[in-house]
Amino acid sequence: IGFSAEKDVEKLRGAMKGTGTDELVIIDILSHRTVAQRQRIKEAYKQAIGKDLADDLSSELSGNFRSVALGLLMLPPVYDAYELRNAMKGAGTEEACLIDILASRSNDEIKAICAVYKKEYGKSLEDAICGDTSGMFQRVLVSLLTVSKHSEIYEAGEARWGTDEVKFLTVLCVRNRNHLLRVFEEYQKISGRDIEESIKREMSGSLEDIFLAIVKCMKNKPAFFAERLYKSMKGLGTTDSVLVRIMVARAEIDMLDIKAEFLKMYSKTLFSFIKGDTSGDYRKILLELCGGE
Repeated sequence: IGFSAEKDVEKLRGAMKGTGTDELVIIDILSHRTVAQRQRIKEAYKQAIGKDLADDLSSELSGNFRSVALGLLMLPPVYDAYELRNAMKGAGTEEACLIDILASRSNDEIKAICAVYKKEYGKSLEDAICGDTSGMFQRVLVSLLTVSKHSEIYEAGEARWGTDEVKFLTVLCVRNRNHLLRVFEEYQKISGRDIEESIKREMSGSLEDIFLAIVKCMKNKPAFFAERLYKSMKGLGTTDSVLVRIMVARAEIDMLDIKAEFLKMYSKTLFSFIKGDTSGDYRKILLELCGGE
């Protein structure tokens, strides 16, 4: 059956009319359309009904289910900018969000996020980060934003490794993947230690987290997200902000790879983990985004 934005709008409208909401219809439509199709549904909804689909959903849904639904309606850089903004709003900062997004997005994706942020929130993402973080952690975040124009050729063998974090910064934030993977290999030869081990020995807190995230994303991005998902659900309680963000942002990009890595790393399916850790409509929409066992 071909995609019809108009038909979807009728169904969505029906699902929200009158008392009560037919969540299953909403789940079915939002989770089985592409980002581009959801944009067309938003436009068609506005034309037919004169209201924003996001506003209507927002008033009909609640909790984590609402967060997923609204996230799915946004274009990727808009969603990332929105998440970054929320991570820095009010008191305290959700460092995990800054790390997850900035360490894993490509240069082009970061450019798009910066443009959206400026347009939507009236200030640059760099200014926001500088106002909300400090020290070396701030420097790493800012250097991830400042897309390097040229790749520095950097010989791992000559580097004074150790606690010289600035050297780490120079190398990791250049983001030339092939070059970096060679540097990691070289580092292992010289020091007899995996780069991740060294980061753990030399650093702590958010700084350690972000350097590890950069390295892991370079080596194997789906495995990085698989680990983040696993940690968000294992043990007591669920870090829903992380679970929602990754499931929404990666659904159309590398969910199949993330699922494969998850199974390889933890001998359990991502599907079974989500199923055991969530409930209600929130669980239903996440399982649809996960896409079967």
